Amino acid sequence: MENGGVERDGSVAMLFSDEELNEISGLKKGGDYVEVTCGCTSHRYGDAVGRLRVFSSGDLEISCECTPGCQEDKLTPAAFEKHSERETARKWKSNVWVISEGEKVPISKTALLKYYNKALKNTNGSHKSNNGRPFHRDEFVHCTRCNKERRFRLRNKEECRMHHDALADINWKCADHQYDKISCDDDEERASRKVYRSCSRSPTCSGCTSCVCFGCNICRFSDCSCQICIDFTRNCGT
Repeated sequence: MENGGVERDGSVAMLFSDEELNEISGLKKGGDYVEVTCGCTSHRYGDAVGRLRVFSSGDLEISCECTPGCQEDKLTPAAFEKHSERETARKWKSNVWVISEGEKVPISKTALLKYYNKALKNTNGSHKSNNGRPFHRDEFVHCTRCNKERRFRLRNKEECRMHHDALADINWKCADHQYDKISCDDDEERASRKVYRSCSRSPTCSGCTSCVCFGCNICRFSDCSCQICIDFTRNCGT
């Protein structure tokens, strides 16, 4: 596989060329994303450093490393900007930076936002992402033991199935979460964090045609016996 490529559904899709990522610090390549060191500077508190993951769907996630004990994970850039206590917030494209050739460079001046920008252009009233697939926002399921809400990311068929099965399980509990290793002792996400559900149109979207799917081949399953999957399979003729 060439550098910058990812394996997806048996085919290789180029995320970024070597030239686009040249000299960006902390570069790592995962199965469906690239990851780089990022940060946001507060004039009062200094630099908050994190790890930015860029997905081909246009999703951007930041894991904050501002302090050794910081638990902020999977933040949108806007949420990371706010968490860093940047004085002039709401300009995350300019305020969140990466290090390129030893200098801090706003991510708006790099190629890292090309999939994010494409997703915004292609949304335009459609619930499909830039790769033609339906977009699914993050969802929450209550634990039957501690009653805390736990987040489920729905970016691929496997993650959608985990959420689907958790909803169907009347005894689902935190320890059953396959994506995040959590227990009932772990804190629930703050309410201010829950509003960020990875919509490609708006980080605080409460539900729109960009991020709410009413049934597709990613979130419905022909081997599931629930009525919603049976109806979808029959209507689609699959």
